[in-house]
Amino acid sequence: MTLRLIHLELKRLRDFMEITANLEWAKKSPYERFFDFIAMDADRFGILLEQLEKYNLNSLVVTINGNRHIFIFPNGVNLKLTAGDKFPFRGKKPVILAAHYDRVPGSPGANDNSVAVFLLLKAALYLNELGKNNWIIIFTDKEELKRGEKIKDQGSFSLTKKLVLLGLVNAQIFNFDACGSGNTFVFSNTVDYLLRKKIGFKYMQTGKTIAYLKNKALITANYLNLKNVLLAPVPFSDDAGFLRGGIPAQTITMLPTDEAKPFAFQLLNQFDFAEQIILNKVKDAKDKRFYPQTWRYLNSPYDTYLHLTPEYFEKIVRFAVELCR
Repeated sequence: MTLRLIHLELKRLRDFMEITANLEWAKKSPYERFFDFIAMDADRFGILLEQLEKYNLNSLVVTINGNRHIFIFPNGVNLKLTAGDKFPFRGKKPVILAAHYDRVPGSPGANDNSVAVFLLLKAALYLNELGKNNWIIIFTDKEELKRGEKIKDQGSFSLTKKLVLLGLVNAQIFNFDACGSGNTFVFSNTVDYLLRKKIGFKYMQTGKTIAYLKNKALITANYLNLKNVLLAPVPFSDDAGFLRGGIPAQTITMLPTDEAKPFAFQLLNQFDFAEQIILNKVKDAKDKRFYPQTWRYLNSPYDTYLHLTPEYFEKIVRFAVELCR
């Protein structure tokens, strides 16, 4: 066997070992249904309900405009409401951890947004073990929009209108999206960019709320000694619908460090790059070099488990739990 063939065989062996190692995490709870969840013909809603029942999580399905949103509450919260009962946490400031469970047709949706859903499932288990009771987890429906649809068609928009009616206008919403690849926490400051030219009391209040949420995320990251943190504009997620519906949300996503660093460099050195990101108009070949590869995989057949980094999942779960303390 030639030296070249030996190198090829060794590379194949390394790749096989990496892929095999990348599957071990999926044998542990609550990830054991992850590969069923990303199958092309998966009943994702049904799988989630089965997981909720298996782990005895206190849940409720709220259907709005045909979109089925799944709420998880702390154990002990009464969900068998009768006439005159108040919706749980009405008038209070619960922490809402949100992640959309829908995906673009034709994409496995491994990173967008299956991982975040399972991470928050694990966070719910931890929160119940710790006896924390000021949190809600919501798996949202219809984050992904079809061509021609607008923000008001997003499931989080009508959901937010419902949250306001339920008395949760002061809820602290943290939106987890595309959290499966990388070890750099990216806290979106897209809303900050949008508010810069807005004037009026409503926008001032929105700015204060998003500043509070971002500061809480930064304090939590510091408490957990998370070294890789970046504030940056990211493509809109459910936070667009939450914002338009009346409750600002802080989006959290993840990037590999070797993508996050050049991305941050370009944001500092090209004044209009942030706007290009927000408007999804990164067209120039020079600028595209700095657009994270992780985001290019999203909404495509390439969004597979092979790009996931499960060695960092526990950090994200701990971060989500700590936000609720």
